[in-house]
Amino acid sequence: MTAITPGRIVQFTITEQQAKQINSQRTQAGHATKTGNVAREGDSFPLIVVRVWAGESVNGQLFLDGNDTLWVCSANHEDAELPIGQYGKWRWPERA
Repeated sequence: MTAITPGRIVQFTITEQQAKQINSQRTQAGHATKTGNVAREGDSFPLIVVRVWAGESVNGQLFLDGNDTLWVCSANHEDAELPIGQYGKWRWPERA
């Protein structure tokens, strides 16, 4: 498997809780600053890795389908066990 390092782009699948957070932030911000398509559980977006923790746990900036982003902390690879309190997982993008 390829090593995960800062600057890499991976795919991140959002959870129901993250989708609600994204949609809520867009509603609270009004139409002037944060807009985009409705986020749904299971949607996948590109995540730029900014920090790698022990193993393959990463922090990164998730680029949404709109003009906003979501900060993601301590996301594990999709093959990792999901600890209590952990949300969403990342995976390597498929090659075309």
